[in-house]
Amino acid sequence: MVLKLLGFKQAERAKPKAVAPAKAGRPTPKARPTPVYEPAEHIVLEEDPVQRHMQLERFGSVVRHRERWKDHPLIEAAFQAAVEEIDRTFAIVPEGFVSLAMTTTDFPGAAEEDVETEPFLLARCCVTNRQYQLFVDSGGYADLDLWPADVWPHLINFKDQTEQPGPRFWRDGVHDQRLADHPVVGICYYEAAAFAHWAGYRLPTGAEWQMAASWRIRSSAHVLRRYPWGDALDTSRCNIWASNVGGTTPVDAYPTGAAPNGALQLIGNVWEWADSDYFVTDDSGRMVVGDMLLKEIRGGAYDTYFPAQATSCFRTGLPSLARVHNVGFRCVVDLSNTSPAPAEGDRK
Repeated sequence: MVLKLLGFKQAERAKPKAVAPAKAGRPTPKARPTPVYEPAEHIVLEEDPVQRHMQLERFGSVVRHRERWKDHPLIEAAFQAAVEEIDRTFAIVPEGFVSLAMTTTDFPGAAEEDVETEPFLLARCCVTNRQYQLFVDSGGYADLDLWPADVWPHLINFKDQTEQPGPRFWRDGVHDQRLADHPVVGICYYEAAAFAHWAGYRLPTGAEWQMAASWRIRSSAHVLRRYPWGDALDTSRCNIWASNVGGTTPVDAYPTGAAPNGALQLIGNVWEWADSDYFVTDDSGRMVVGDMLLKEIRGGAYDTYFPAQATSCFRTGLPSLARVHNVGFRCVVDLSNTSPAPAEGDRK
Protein backbone atom coordinates (compact mmCIF):
# COMPACT_ATOMS: atom_id res chain seq x y z
CA MET A 1 0.00 0.00 0.00
CA VAL A 2 2.80 2.38 0.84
CA LEU A 3 4.57 1.71 -2.46
CA LYS A 4 1.35 2.28 -4.42
CA LEU A 5 1.28 5.77 -3.05
CA LEU A 6 4.60 6.43 -4.76
CA GLY A 7 3.65 4.82 -8.11
CA PHE A 8 7.01 2.89 -9.11
CA LYS A 9 33.77 -39.05 -15.81
CA GLN A 10 30.48 -40.94 -14.01
CA ALA A 11 31.67 -43.46 -11.33
CA GLU A 12 31.19 -47.19 -11.48
CA ARG A 13 28.24 -48.37 -9.55
CA ALA A 14 29.15 -50.46 -6.57
CA LYS A 15 27.46 -53.82 -6.34
CA PRO A 16 24.79 -53.74 -3.69
CA LYS A 17 25.73 -55.50 -0.51
CA ALA A 18 23.41 -57.90 1.17
CA VAL A 19 21.74 -56.38 4.17
CA ALA A 20 21.03 -58.50 7.17
CA PRO A 21 17.40 -58.43 8.16
CA ALA A 22 16.59 -56.28 11.12
CA LYS A 23 16.18 -58.06 14.40
CA ALA A 24 12.65 -58.50 15.54
CA GLY A 25 11.45 -55.66 17.68
CA ARG A 26 14.12 -53.20 16.49
CA PRO A 27 13.01 -50.60 13.92
CA THR A 28 15.07 -50.08 10.79
CA PRO A 29 17.04 -46.81 11.10
CA LYS A 30 15.69 -44.03 8.92
CA ALA A 31 17.94 -41.82 6.83
CA ARG A 32 18.26 -38.35 8.31
CA PRO A 33 16.55 -35.85 6.00
CA THR A 34 18.64 -33.17 4.38
CA PRO A 35 17.84 -29.77 5.91
CA VAL A 36 15.66 -27.67 3.63
CA TYR A 37 16.39 -24.02 2.98
CA GLU A 38 14.13 -21.92 0.80
CA PRO A 39 16.12 -18.80 -0.08
CA ALA A 40 14.31 -15.52 -0.29
CA GLU A 41 14.89 -13.22 -3.25
CA HIS A 42 17.00 -10.10 -3.27
CA ILE A 43 15.20 -6.86 -4.04
CA VAL A 44 15.96 -4.50 -6.93
CA LEU A 45 16.46 -1.05 -5.47
CA GLU A 46 14.70 2.05 -6.72
CA GLU A 47 17.00 4.79 -7.98
CA ASP A 48 15.06 7.75 -6.65
CA PRO A 49 16.14 8.34 -3.02
CA VAL A 50 12.66 9.00 -1.63
CA GLN A 51 11.14 6.02 -3.41
CA ARG A 52 14.08 3.89 -2.27
CA HIS A 53 13.59 4.91 1.35
CA MET A 54 9.94 3.91 1.18
CA GLN A 55 10.75 0.67 -0.64
CA LEU A 56 13.22 -0.19 2.14
CA GLU A 57 10.67 0.76 4.82
CA ARG A 58 12.98 3.37 6.33
CA PHE A 59 9.98 5.25 7.63
CA GLY A 60 11.73 6.86 10.57
CA SER A 61 14.40 8.21 8.26
CA VAL A 62 11.81 9.68 5.91
CA VAL A 63 10.11 11.53 8.77
CA ARG A 64 13.34 12.83 10.22
CA HIS A 65 14.77 13.94 6.86
CA ARG A 66 11.67 15.53 5.35
CA GLU A 67 13.32 18.93 5.25
CA ARG A 68 16.22 17.62 3.17
CA TRP A 69 13.84 16.57 0.40
CA LYS A 70 11.42 19.49 0.71
CA ASP A 71 11.64 20.20 -3.03
CA HIS A 72 11.11 16.57 -4.07
CA PRO A 73 7.70 16.07 -5.73
CA LEU A 74 7.02 12.85 -3.80
CA ILE A 75 8.13 13.90 -0.34
CA GLU A 76 4.76 14.96 1.06
CA ALA A 77 3.04 11.72 0.02
CA ALA A 78 6.02 9.74 1.32
CA PHE A 79 6.02 11.65 4.60
CA GLN A 80 2.33 11.04 5.24
CA ALA A 81 2.67 7.35 4.34
CA ALA A 82 5.68 7.02 6.65
CA VAL A 83 3.82 8.65 9.55
CA GLU A 84 0.90 6.28 9.00
CA GLU A 85 3.21 3.26 9.01
CA ILE A 86 4.87 4.36 12.24
CA ASP A 87 1.47 4.89 13.80
CA ARG A 88 0.40 1.39 12.69
CA THR A 89 3.53 -0.49 13.74
CA PHE A 90 4.55 1.36 16.92
CA ALA A 91 2.67 1.88 20.19
CA ILE A 92 3.10 4.55 22.84
CA VAL A 93 4.58 3.70 26.22
CA PRO A 94 3.66 6.35 28.80
CA GLU A 95 6.05 7.86 31.29
CA GLY A 96 6.69 5.74 34.34
CA PHE A 97 9.43 4.32 36.48
CA VAL A 98 11.21 1.01 36.99
CA SER A 99 13.36 -0.55 39.69
CA LEU A 100 16.47 -2.20 38.30
CA ALA A 101 18.11 -4.93 40.40
CA MET A 102 21.73 -4.04 41.10
CA THR A 103 22.88 -7.32 42.71
CA THR A 104 22.62 -11.01 41.94
CA THR A 105 20.11 -11.63 44.72
CA ASP A 106 16.39 -11.15 44.35
CA PHE A 107 15.52 -11.26 48.04
CA PRO A 108 13.24 -8.50 49.36
CA GLY A 109 15.29 -5.46 50.25
CA ALA A 110 18.05 -6.20 47.73
CA ALA A 111 19.71 -3.15 46.21
CA GLU A 112 17.75 -1.55 43.35
CA GLU A 113 18.01 1.58 41.29
CA ASP A 114 14.84 3.50 40.48
CA VAL A 115 14.84 4.99 36.99
CA GLU A 116 12.27 7.38 35.54
CA THR A 117 11.30 6.85 31.90
CA GLU A 118 9.88 9.39 29.48
CA PRO A 119 7.11 8.55 26.99
CA PHE A 120 8.27 6.88 23.78
CA LEU A 121 7.02 4.75 20.90
CA LEU A 122 7.88 1.03 20.95
CA ALA A 123 7.64 -1.29 17.97
CA ARG A 124 4.71 -3.64 18.42
CA CYS A 125 6.82 -6.53 17.09
CA CYS A 126 10.45 -7.60 16.84
CA VAL A 127 12.26 -6.98 13.57
CA THR A 128 11.65 -9.88 11.17
CA ASN A 129 13.92 -11.67 8.73
CA ARG A 130 12.06 -9.99 5.86
CA GLN A 131 12.65 -6.54 7.31
CA TYR A 132 16.31 -7.21 8.05
CA GLN A 133 16.73 -8.42 4.45
CA LEU A 134 16.02 -4.86 3.32
CA PHE A 135 18.94 -3.61 5.41
CA VAL A 136 21.25 -6.28 3.96
CA ASP A 137 20.18 -5.66 0.36
CA SER A 138 20.65 -1.92 0.74
CA GLY A 139 24.34 -2.42 1.61
CA GLY A 140 24.00 -1.76 5.32
CA TYR A 141 27.04 -3.86 6.21
CA ALA A 142 29.23 -1.79 3.87
CA ASP A 143 28.04 1.62 5.10
CA LEU A 144 30.60 2.59 7.73
CA ASP A 145 28.46 5.57 8.80
CA LEU A 146 26.12 3.09 10.50
CA TRP A 147 28.81 1.48 12.66
CA PRO A 148 31.02 2.77 15.50
CA ALA A 149 34.64 3.09 14.41
CA ASP A 150 35.82 0.61 17.03
CA VAL A 151 33.54 -2.01 15.47
CA TRP A 152 34.89 -1.66 11.92
CA PRO A 153 37.56 -4.36 12.42
CA HIS A 154 34.81 -6.80 13.40
CA LEU A 155 32.60 -6.23 10.37
CA ILE A 156 34.48 -8.93 8.47
CA ASN A 157 33.12 -11.43 10.99
CA PHE A 158 29.49 -10.46 10.56
CA LYS A 159 28.90 -13.17 7.95
CA ASP A 160 26.32 -15.86 7.31
CA GLN A 161 26.84 -19.61 6.73
CA THR A 162 28.19 -18.93 3.22
CA GLU A 163 30.54 -16.07 4.22
CA GLN A 164 28.20 -13.38 2.90
CA PRO A 165 27.37 -10.29 4.99
CA GLY A 166 24.31 -10.99 7.06
CA PRO A 167 22.92 -12.75 10.12
CA ARG A 168 24.81 -15.82 11.25
CA PHE A 169 22.23 -18.45 10.22
CA TRP A 170 21.33 -17.09 6.78
CA ARG A 171 22.79 -18.44 3.53
CA ASP A 172 24.00 -16.59 0.43
CA GLY A 173 23.00 -13.30 1.95
CA VAL A 174 19.29 -14.15 2.17
CA HIS A 175 16.96 -15.55 4.79
CA ASP A 176 14.88 -18.71 4.60
CA GLN A 177 11.61 -17.41 3.19
CA ARG A 178 9.65 -19.85 5.34
CA LEU A 179 10.84 -17.76 8.30
CA ALA A 180 10.20 -14.38 6.71
CA ASP A 181 7.86 -13.27 9.49
CA HIS A 182 9.92 -14.79 12.32
CA PRO A 183 12.27 -12.56 14.33
CA VAL A 184 15.74 -12.19 12.89
CA VAL A 185 18.37 -13.87 15.09
CA GLY A 186 22.09 -14.50 14.82
CA ILE A 187 22.82 -10.79 15.01
CA CYS A 188 24.95 -9.06 17.62
CA TYR A 189 24.13 -5.89 19.51
CA TYR A 190 25.95 -3.73 16.93
CA GLU A 191 24.03 -5.26 14.03
CA ALA A 192 20.77 -4.53 15.82
CA ALA A 193 21.85 -0.96 16.56
CA ALA A 194 23.01 -0.41 12.95
CA PHE A 195 19.65 -1.51 11.57
CA ALA A 196 17.79 0.76 13.97
CA HIS A 197 19.95 3.77 13.03
CA TRP A 198 19.56 3.00 9.31
CA ALA A 199 15.78 2.86 9.63
CA GLY A 200 15.63 6.12 11.59
CA TYR A 201 14.97 4.53 14.97
CA ARG A 202 17.03 3.31 17.94
CA LEU A 203 17.12 0.42 20.42
CA PRO A 204 15.27 0.69 23.75
CA THR A 205 17.26 1.05 26.93
CA GLY A 206 16.87 -1.66 29.54
CA ALA A 207 14.73 0.65 31.66
CA GLU A 208 12.48 1.51 28.71
CA TRP A 209 12.03 -2.15 27.82
CA GLN A 210 11.15 -2.97 31.43
CA MET A 211 8.67 -0.11 31.57
CA ALA A 212 6.93 -1.39 28.43
CA ALA A 213 6.72 -4.94 29.82
CA SER A 214 5.77 -4.05 33.43
CA TRP A 215 3.58 -0.99 32.68
CA ARG A 216 4.54 0.63 35.98
CA ILE A 217 2.76 3.96 35.78
CA ARG A 218 2.84 6.37 38.70
CA SER A 219 -0.61 6.25 40.24
CA SER A 220 -2.31 5.62 43.56
CA ALA A 221 -2.22 1.88 42.78
CA HIS A 222 1.47 1.69 41.79
CA VAL A 223 0.72 -1.39 39.68
CA LEU A 224 3.71 -3.48 38.64
CA ARG A 225 3.02 -6.32 36.21
CA ARG A 226 5.24 -9.41 36.38
CA TYR A 227 4.16 -10.15 32.82
CA PRO A 228 2.71 -7.83 30.17
CA TRP A 229 -0.71 -9.47 30.65
CA GLY A 230 -0.75 -9.62 34.45
CA ASP A 231 0.93 -11.34 37.39
CA ALA A 232 0.48 -15.07 36.61
CA LEU A 233 2.56 -17.08 34.16
CA ASP A 234 0.40 -18.40 31.32
CA THR A 235 2.29 -20.45 28.75
CA SER A 236 -0.57 -20.09 26.27
CA ARG A 237 0.29 -16.37 26.08
CA CYS A 238 4.01 -16.70 25.28
CA ASN A 239 6.60 -18.94 23.66
CA ILE A 240 9.00 -20.31 26.28
CA TRP A 241 10.30 -23.82 27.00
CA ALA A 242 7.15 -24.80 28.88
CA SER A 243 5.03 -23.78 25.88
CA ASN A 244 6.43 -26.84 23.99
CA VAL A 245 6.93 -25.06 20.68
CA GLY A 246 10.65 -25.74 20.29
CA GLY A 247 11.48 -22.85 17.97
CA THR A 248 10.57 -19.31 17.01
CA THR A 249 7.12 -18.32 15.84
CA PRO A 250 5.89 -15.41 13.70
CA VAL A 251 6.25 -12.10 15.50
CA ASP A 252 2.50 -11.50 15.56
CA ALA A 253 1.68 -14.76 17.34
CA TYR A 254 0.32 -14.86 20.92
CA PRO A 255 -1.94 -11.79 20.74
CA THR A 256 -3.36 -12.62 24.19
CA GLY A 257 0.08 -12.02 25.66
CA ALA A 258 0.25 -8.43 24.48
CA ALA A 259 1.03 -5.48 26.72
CA PRO A 260 -1.76 -2.95 27.34
CA ASN A 261 -0.60 -0.91 24.34
CA GLY A 262 -0.61 -3.93 22.00
CA ALA A 263 3.13 -4.64 21.96
CA LEU A 264 3.58 -8.36 21.29
CA GLN A 265 5.96 -11.02 22.60
CA LEU A 266 7.82 -8.93 25.14
CA ILE A 267 8.00 -12.27 26.93
CA GLY A 268 9.31 -15.31 25.05
CA ASN A 269 10.09 -16.23 21.44
CA VAL A 270 13.47 -14.43 21.45
CA TRP A 271 15.49 -12.42 23.92
CA GLU A 272 15.79 -8.78 22.90
CA TRP A 273 18.89 -6.59 22.82
CA ALA A 274 18.67 -3.44 24.93
CA ASP A 275 20.86 -0.38 24.61
CA SER A 276 22.23 -0.66 28.15
CA ASP A 277 25.48 -2.05 29.49
CA TYR A 278 24.96 -5.05 31.74
CA PHE A 279 26.66 -5.21 35.07
CA VAL A 280 25.73 -6.49 38.50
CA THR A 281 27.48 -6.61 41.85
CA ASP A 282 27.41 -9.04 44.73
CA ASP A 283 26.04 -8.06 48.11
CA SER A 284 29.43 -6.57 49.00
CA GLY A 285 29.36 -4.25 45.98
CA ARG A 286 31.99 -6.12 43.98
CA MET A 287 31.47 -6.46 40.23
CA VAL A 288 30.33 -9.95 39.30
CA VAL A 289 31.34 -9.76 35.64
CA GLY A 290 34.74 -8.90 34.25
CA ASP A 291 36.03 -6.30 31.81
CA MET A 292 34.25 -7.70 28.71
CA LEU A 293 31.48 -5.37 27.52
CA LEU A 294 28.12 -6.98 28.04
CA LYS A 295 24.82 -5.62 26.79
CA GLU A 296 21.48 -6.31 28.38
CA ILE A 297 19.07 -8.81 26.89
CA ARG A 298 15.47 -8.99 28.03
CA GLY A 299 12.32 -11.10 27.92
CA GLY A 300 13.39 -14.75 27.59
CA ALA A 301 13.10 -16.96 24.51
CA TYR A 302 11.49 -20.13 23.22
CA ASP A 303 14.20 -22.19 24.95
CA THR A 304 14.12 -20.35 28.29
CA TYR A 305 13.67 -23.18 30.79
CA PHE A 306 13.39 -21.28 34.06
CA PRO A 307 10.17 -19.23 34.22
CA ALA A 308 11.83 -16.71 36.56
CA GLN A 309 14.00 -15.61 33.63
CA ALA A 310 10.97 -14.82 31.47
CA THR A 311 9.48 -11.89 33.36
CA SER A 312 9.21 -8.16 32.87
CA CYS A 313 11.93 -7.40 35.46
CA PHE A 314 14.55 -10.09 34.86
CA ARG A 315 17.67 -8.86 33.15
CA THR A 316 20.84 -10.57 32.05
CA GLY A 317 23.57 -9.88 29.53
CA LEU A 318 25.62 -11.15 26.61
CA PRO A 319 28.90 -10.04 25.05
CA SER A 320 28.05 -7.27 22.64
CA LEU A 321 29.53 -9.25 19.71
CA ALA A 322 27.59 -12.45 20.46
CA ARG A 323 25.53 -13.75 17.52
CA VAL A 324 23.28 -16.47 18.93
CA HIS A 325 20.20 -18.40 17.89
CA ASN A 326 17.69 -16.90 20.31
CA VAL A 327 18.30 -13.14 20.50
CA GLY A 328 16.61 -10.56 18.34
CA PHE A 329 15.51 -6.94 18.82
CA ARG A 330 12.82 -4.32 18.37
CA CYS A 331 13.06 -0.58 17.81
CA VAL A 332 12.01 2.64 19.52
CA VAL A 333 11.03 6.07 18.25
CA ASP A 334 11.56 9.14 20.40
CA LEU A 335 8.44 11.26 20.39
CA SER A 336 10.61 14.26 19.56
CA ASN A 337 11.67 12.49 16.35
CA THR A 338 8.16 12.07 14.98
CA SER A 339 8.30 15.60 13.61
CA PRO A 340 10.60 16.44 10.68
CA ALA A 341 14.09 17.72 11.35
CA PRO A 342 17.19 18.04 9.20
CA ALA A 343 19.91 15.50 9.94
CA GLU A 344 23.42 14.80 8.84
CA GLY A 345 24.67 11.57 7.27
CA ASP A 346 22.34 9.02 5.68
CA ARG A 347 23.31 9.97 2.14
CA LYS A 348 21.52 7.11 0.43
